[in-house]
Amino acid sequence: MKQVMNHYTTEDVKVWNTLFTRQIANLQDKACAEYLKYLNELESVLHADAIPNLEVLSQLLFEKSGWKIEIVPGLIPVKDFFALLAEKKFCSSTWLRKMSQLDYLEEPDMFHDIFGHIPLLLDPTFGDFAQKLGKIGLENHDNETIVVQLQRLYWFSIEFGLIQSEQGRRIYGAGILSSFQETNGIFDEETVIHPFNLEEIIQSDFNNMTIQTKYYELQSFDELFASLMAYEEKTNCII
Repeated sequence: MKQVMNHYTTEDVKVWNTLFTRQIANLQDKACAEYLKYLNELESVLHADAIPNLEVLSQLLFEKSGWKIEIVPGLIPVKDFFALLAEKKFCSSTWLRKMSQLDYLEEPDMFHDIFGHIPLLLDPTFGDFAQKLGKIGLENHDNETIVVQLQRLYWFSIEFGLIQSEQGRRIYGAGILSSFQETNGIFDEETVIHPFNLEEIIQSDFNNMTIQTKYYELQSFDELFASLMAYEEKTNCII
């Protein structure tokens, strides 16, 4: 698949600008420092003023991290998703939500995929975690238990993870980073946040059709990668 830049409408451009401008301001005191740093490193292509050309962004991403962007029509089979991660390819759609969907979207669009996910792939430890998760998933794709557990780990980390920093609680999960509503909800007193616990996470179901009701908080990305190493050893995964 390819991105066709001249297919974007005036509304698409406005949606991108609105989402980006609103969320980048909202994240300054909420996102982890690594995310903000790497987003800034991609600023020449990834900014509010234009829908990014994914071919150009992918080239810049590859130069900085070895990762590439793979364009897909939307949600893809889990085996294919694992295969892309294993090859250091992160999938993205090219469609954008409507103005009426700014605050919540059930299926991830391009803003989620690109704004939420791409910057942190420049972080070596985080990127290694994502790739290794893909390798384990791909090599064990016929083991339903392992696949489900890896999906849960992905959900509660790469999608909806939190991390402690010198400045306090910060966001690194793309599902939160790309959502104005969810970003602000993280800091509500009633939000349930647990310390990162691999055993608990791989046994925890999640709902992808609503705002999340619980989150897990890391101390560092080293802890995240170490958890996957421990999981591999515990389950004797093929890799």
